[in-house]
Amino acid sequence: MSKITAAITAVGGYVPETKLTNFDLEKMVDTNDEWIRTRTGIEERRILKEKGKGTSDLGAPAVQDLLRKRGIDASEIDCLICATVTPDMTFPATANVIADKIGAGNAWSFDINAACSGFLYALTTGASFIESGRYKKVVVVGADKMSAIIDYTDRATCIIFGDGAGAVLLEPTTDGTGVLDSILRSDGSGRQYLHMKSGGSVSPATIETVTAKEHFVYQEGQAVFKFAVKGMADVSAELLERNNLSADDISWLVPHQANLRIIDATANRMGLPKEKVMVNIQRYGNTTAATLPLCLWDWEKQLKKGDNIVLAAFGGGFTWGATWIKWAYDTK
Repeated sequence: MSKITAAITAVGGYVPETKLTNFDLEKMVDTNDEWIRTRTGIEERRILKEKGKGTSDLGAPAVQDLLRKRGIDASEIDCLICATVTPDMTFPATANVIADKIGAGNAWSFDINAACSGFLYALTTGASFIESGRYKKVVVVGADKMSAIIDYTDRATCIIFGDGAGAVLLEPTTDGTGVLDSILRSDGSGRQYLHMKSGGSVSPATIETVTAKEHFVYQEGQAVFKFAVKGMADVSAELLERNNLSADDISWLVPHQANLRIIDATANRMGLPKEKVMVNIQRYGNTTAATLPLCLWDWEKQLKKGDNIVLAAFGGGFTWGATWIKWAYDTK
């Protein structure tokens, strides 16, 4: 019997209409367009401004997009996993809310929190369900409304993040395509450099924590940059070596869109030219769990069946990893 693997059979994406440009930020904090572009590669980011809208309102249209492309009904989804650090609420899971909004009444659903590596963690989890033979259609969503936890008076963090969502559909195949290998890592000691101090069980919300701005992203940029460059580059190179792959074998690198310099360092470590690297950070910024699927969404028409694709990410926690995918279809 041929080995069952989890093939990506459809990709969906969604970003809000409102754009927050570097020139807009110049009016809000002490920064400028050139400084942001040269240090991050970001020119603009999308913001979900509408009152009462949350991460599920990003994730639901992304899933609906892939259902339309695949020509299936939401009732056919067996499982829906949402990677996010900005859930609509502490509970229920945002995946539950997305499933309800799209009419996926037959799916069980849950969230995964691994910050910017969340999509890779969720993708590997979803692939395992497909490989087991128990499920036939698993949807993996990466979605974050980062604007909800960003202090727009903090020039160190407000320039980086944006809102968005991407999603993929996983289905079983035996033709050798699909999710073929993953290396995922975590190191909780890194939490001191990138976290949100309050809002959890250690420090619940109080008037004092809100006044002290402890419900926003806290990041020590230099430390995170150092760990991210090494983590993403090392694990991507390790993935290639473990599978006897060279740079010539790789069609595309899909790196987490946190910083253009981190992306370049990862590509250089793998020996990949810029033409093989997906970069859309200039348009969306860092959308956390959404960056990888949004890249697949943007580049879908350029992907060909059999393409070897490496996805790599690094996030708060610390969490990091790389995944090897052999693309399963030609876009019509």
